[in-house]
Amino acid sequence: MTHRIAVVSAGLSVPSSTRNLADQLATAVVGSLETRGEPVEVVFIELRELAHALADNLLTGFPTGALADAIEQVRRADAVVAVTPVFSASYSGLFKTFFDVLEPDLLAGKPVLVAATAGTARHSLVLEHALRPLFSYLHAVVVPTGVFAATEDFGATASGALASRVARAAGELAALLGAGSATTAKPAPTAVDAGFDPGSSSYVSFEDLLRS
Repeated sequence: MTHRIAVVSAGLSVPSSTRNLADQLATAVVGSLETRGEPVEVVFIELRELAHALADNLLTGFPTGALADAIEQVRRADAVVAVTPVFSASYSGLFKTFFDVLEPDLLAGKPVLVAATAGTARHSLVLEHALRPLFSYLHAVVVPTGVFAATEDFGATASGALASRVARAAGELAALLGAGSATTAKPAPTAVDAGFDPGSSSYVSFEDLLRS
């Protein structure tokens, strides 16, 4: 069986240290699974490319275009790697918005590896006070080891500290997949499921809403 991994990166710049860390984690997860002879399919989701669609989703309640495709990729994934830059001592607004617009329980039971980047190590606890509670609230199975990388970590390759944390977290995510913790992908909700049935007596069209 091919494992599907969705890697969500909220970096804003190009090149991005957040995307760099996401790449390292994806490579390590693939390596851990392929060592066991298990094929992997990885899809990257760059949230910076979905910023306008996310704002539209907040206003309309519906994902469109590339955002709808990205959400479907997360739904179909067996596991998620979620990486955000630290803004104002927490995850970025773009990162939070993406997980805000997912349907309830879409991540339930799904293994999630959390990671973050920042300019200084003073923000390293963001994994425990922000990311882990967020994904616990969403009923995901959060990998025990989170990965935080400050700017200096990317240049300190000699110590191997970042590589060691990446390998450990990736191994834990692979172990969760091996234990069969991932949930079967749930079908996307239909308009009727969401309470928008045009045949219902309580249905109010957009045209009528605009007149009210």
